[in-house]
Amino acid sequence: MTTYDPPRPWIASYADGVPADLEPVTGSLWDIVLASARDYPDAPALQFFGRTTSYRELQDAVERAAAGLAALGVGAGDRVAIVLPNCPQHIVAFYAILRLGAVAVEHNPLYTPRELRKQFEDHGAKTAIVWSKVVRTVQEFPADLTVPNLISVDITTAMPVSMRMALRLPIAKARESRAALTERVSRATAWNDLLRAEPLPASAPSPSTDDLAIIQYTSGTTGTPKGALLTHRNLLANARQSQAWVPSIQRGKGCVVYAVLPMFHAYGLTLCLTFAMSMGARLVLFPRFEPAMVLAVTKKHPATFLPLVPPIADRLLQAARAEGVSLAGTEVAISGAMALPHELVVPFEEATGGYLVEGYGLSECSPVLMANPVAEHRKAGTIGLPLPGTECRVVDPDDPRTDVPDGERGELLVRGPQVFQGYYGKPEETASVFVDGWFRTGDIVTIDEDGFVRIVDRIKELIITGGFNVAPTEVENVLRQHPRVVDAAVVGLPHEHSGEEVVAAVVLDGSGDVDVEAIREFSRGILTPYKVPRRIYVVDELPKSLIGKVLRRQVRESLLQLTQGG
Repeated sequence: MTTYDPPRPWIASYADGVPADLEPVTGSLWDIVLASARDYPDAPALQFFGRTTSYRELQDAVERAAAGLAALGVGAGDRVAIVLPNCPQHIVAFYAILRLGAVAVEHNPLYTPRELRKQFEDHGAKTAIVWSKVVRTVQEFPADLTVPNLISVDITTAMPVSMRMALRLPIAKARESRAALTERVSRATAWNDLLRAEPLPASAPSPSTDDLAIIQYTSGTTGTPKGALLTHRNLLANARQSQAWVPSIQRGKGCVVYAVLPMFHAYGLTLCLTFAMSMGARLVLFPRFEPAMVLAVTKKHPATFLPLVPPIADRLLQAARAEGVSLAGTEVAISGAMALPHELVVPFEEATGGYLVEGYGLSECSPVLMANPVAEHRKAGTIGLPLPGTECRVVDPDDPRTDVPDGERGELLVRGPQVFQGYYGKPEETASVFVDGWFRTGDIVTIDEDGFVRIVDRIKELIITGGFNVAPTEVENVLRQHPRVVDAAVVGLPHEHSGEEVVAAVVLDGSGDVDVEAIREFSRGILTPYKVPRRIYVVDELPKSLIGKVLRRQVRESLLQLTQGG
């Protein structure tokens, strides 16, 4: 392997108090819960619809759940699927799996049966901790994909007693709310039964730093599930780097973190879950983002640290203005997953009195790689500076061992303690994204003289809508299954609220008129809602290369002209 140590001009641009490097991490993710339970046993660890769980109670619940899982045969190295929204049971399940040295596999609970099945086919977990609303979907998997240990979670049991009683009232609204949150199931172990086990003894073996902790699925351009392998070291290092980036927020000093981002996503997992636990913070859990729900909490416990995406920041700001609720007290809001409009930053910072800064990451990197400094000299329109201990270089995309001259555009390569180990069961794809130990991000960037990085293009053709990645190929394959669609091309077009929206161009079979809304409805039966094309245009043909590959860039340019009236 070639050793290469590039210059690090960005260190001079760090905010005051941010170190250039960090000591190597030790221990496991379970140790950060133990440390906070030891240091702040009575402090609130979790808050869910007003009900709190202390760090002492969290440790006890994790050790009981771990013992219950062990009784089902779960041991070190076993893969355990989690299919849950943000709720206390999610946190307990996550750490119980890790406590045993097993591997957590996160899933979007709103995935369609087909999408969920594809991921289960890939990782083959024999134990799954599943939201009661999704249990039936897992039970209906094909016989060769049976999950022997299926644990059903009724998330309403974590709510305050008064709220649970209200959900049982014989009125239409209560019935609707109850139906949206839970569902009766059979042939599955109840989560609360799992917690009746005696706590796992402290002497039970714990995972080590370099053990695999999670498999985090990420969308490739092909739409084929790719599970990024992340170790305890990867995730611990990223939590430590995130802590170092905000030196004004001190551990154990009443930090409040809002989990408005889903924790099945790498962004929410690190910046909400592991960051909060490592800080001894109060983690306020929202099963879905609703401005009114967030503002109700803000009145009593304003967020100290708020990870979000621009659409959430915008909706929260608008709702606060409409309801006359102050957002003051939010010290740091970190925006990621899509470009942060400057016109949103100014009013948001005026409303909170804190900072709103843009960051950047990938699931393969635990996920945070860069962020703007939490300081006045941050630069709008950039993704900021590499975090402490993170290195980057800009190379020729066609010759990734050759650096481009300073200031010129090229592909971003990174390395650091948060970079993943590879893709689960995909050695060839793993090899393709590493060059001499450097990870190829697929993003085209420039770096200025102060070390600030700006994304100018993407090699990967992923569409980022509302902070979620959509693989064009996956959507195209679904569209081609429609009996009238001969060919399809899917691209992302700019959208003022979601960053990009999914748009399709389709070629029909010519056998008569077709309602494009019927094609969208067909797609809804197979794809998660955010992947379904917002607009579908019928075209006579798609531009293709000499070898027959659809030229998505040309499709995108044509659709842009069409939508802009050009």
